[in-house]
Amino acid sequence: MYPVKIKQLPGNEDMALPRQMSTGASGYDLQAAVSESVTLLPGERRLIPTGFAIAMPEQLEAQIRPRSGLAYKHGITCLNSPGTIDADYRGEVKVLLVNLGSEPFTIERGERIAQMVFQVVPLVSLEPCDELPDTVRGAGGFGHTGT
Repeated sequence: MYPVKIKQLPGNEDMALPRQMSTGASGYDLQAAVSESVTLLPGERRLIPTGFAIAMPEQLEAQIRPRSGLAYKHGITCLNSPGTIDADYRGEVKVLLVNLGSEPFTIERGERIAQMVFQVVPLVSLEPCDELPDTVRGAGGFGHTGT
């Protein structure tokens, strides 16, 4: 278990802290800590506050991901997805939402807008070299496997 400290920011005492909505959920639901309703027009993006900040051990990152229901029903998703919250960041967690739907979408205070998933970040060492080992795929890129 990795300890993650969470601080509710002033003015957000009425907001619930992120939580898993079921025992098997990998994500912690995030709520909009907007001071007033925000309407996203089709194609519009907005940075939405959550009202909290976190401190994680260096072995972790927090990934901000869309909520499937909002994406499916309304076309609301996260840009830069998954967004990464680094272990050394101490500012308010915010969610970059975009409306890819065809109708305006209004975000209310306390509405669940995204989810946060914690991931272990492996320590790696980049080793400069002149040649890379061959593979069957080689340099085949996007669409290389036919899908």
